[in-house]
Amino acid sequence: MKFVRFNEDRLGLLTDDDGIVDLTDRLGIESHDPLQTYIRGDYDAGEYADAEPDYDRSEVTLGSPVHRPGKVIAAPLNYENHIEEAIADKDITTEEWFSIKDKGYFLKAPSSVVGADDGVELPFSDRRVDHEIELAFVMGDDVKNVDAEDAWDHIFGYTILLDISVRGDQDRSNRKSYDTFTVIGPSVVTADEIDDPQDLEMELQLNGETRQQENTGDMVYTCADVVQYASLGATIEAGDVITTGTPEGVSQLHGGDTIDAEIEDVGAMSVDVTERDVRFADVNVAKGGQE
Repeated sequence: MKFVRFNEDRLGLLTDDDGIVDLTDRLGIESHDPLQTYIRGDYDAGEYADAEPDYDRSEVTLGSPVHRPGKVIAAPLNYENHIEEAIADKDITTEEWFSIKDKGYFLKAPSSVVGADDGVELPFSDRRVDHEIELAFVMGDDVKNVDAEDAWDHIFGYTILLDISVRGDQDRSNRKSYDTFTVIGPSVVTADEIDDPQDLEMELQLNGETRQQENTGDMVYTCADVVQYASLGATIEAGDVITTGTPEGVSQLHGGDTIDAEIEDVGAMSVDVTERDVRFADVNVAKGGQE
């Protein structure tokens, strides 16, 4: 099943022909974050999987399937080719640069999460902002200290995530947590419909030109590895979103761009990019403490 959140607080199933079956009233879910409510509750949408659609995809606005995850956990540099791309101008080796066990994961602000129809807004006109396509997944259970081999059983479903990133010297979580910088969607595909999450083709096109294209089998650490590592230090909760890193080919975004992202068996989404007319250099950041 492919779960969507549409028209702000309604939960639906996305059909193969882009119809939407409205589950909200059928399941009696009243929530601003209906998929999280579904995951944590005693609900079963299976009986409505073959129902006649109530809407066409073009008639609704899709938000992020999970409106406000408790955490967005992100793996840094998880594809060899992107590691090499990232350190091309640094006098260090790949081995010296990367290991999730050394570098850890980072967190993105839940307030940065939006859906495909919300679009990306570039916050500054004088800072480089890049796109990154990633396979992400939503947790179905609370887990702590879970082994990788068991982690698969606790994943609810898979989705596409665009990790939008300002380049610069600020902390990674800062640069990746501006509003609209975590685009999730268009749906969450339940884990039972994905034969092998580590063998999915993914592609990102910018204005019709392919910029990123890779198979998830080229990850250094699998989805389950990331869950295992993250759960050592924090309780991973149902509804949390975990994202797995991006391959090579990241490039700069500009206002007016269109991002088309697709992952095999997971879905596809088109995202518009706009920009605010604000220069980072002109922002007066106060220094010092309170008097």
